Amino acid sequence: MDNMKLPHQHGEGQQTALIQNQLNHVDYFQTVAEIFKQLGDTTRIRIFWLLCHCEECVLTISDMLHMSSPAVSYHLRPLKNSCPIVCRREGKEVYYRAADTPQGRLLHQMIEQVMEITCPEL
Repeated sequence: MDNMKLPHQHGEGQQTALIQNQLNHVDYFQTVAEIFKQLGDTTRIRIFWLLCHCEECVLTISDMLHMSSPAVSYHLRPLKNSCPIVCRREGKEVYYRAADTPQGRLLHQMIEQVMEITCPEL
């Protein structure tokens, strides 16, 4: 990496090598792209934002969003698979909530800052 020849050298030296090393980890960027792809849908952003504030079942989510339960389930599946939400089963009912992870918190903050949404006080 130290002998890397770039078309333009701007004096960054060691920092350029570190950046180049990170750029070589395409899988890191693929993970980020997958999460953003899942949140590239208005309905999924609304569901994720709702689940940042409360834990709900499909029936309640569908009622709050004025959607059918199958439509909500359709949107929950990729969110669950890409990890911004988690679920738990209680009898026959499945409850969903935003994952309490640094990534989940960051996505929530990003949505609120970009959309200027004020969270309800709980």
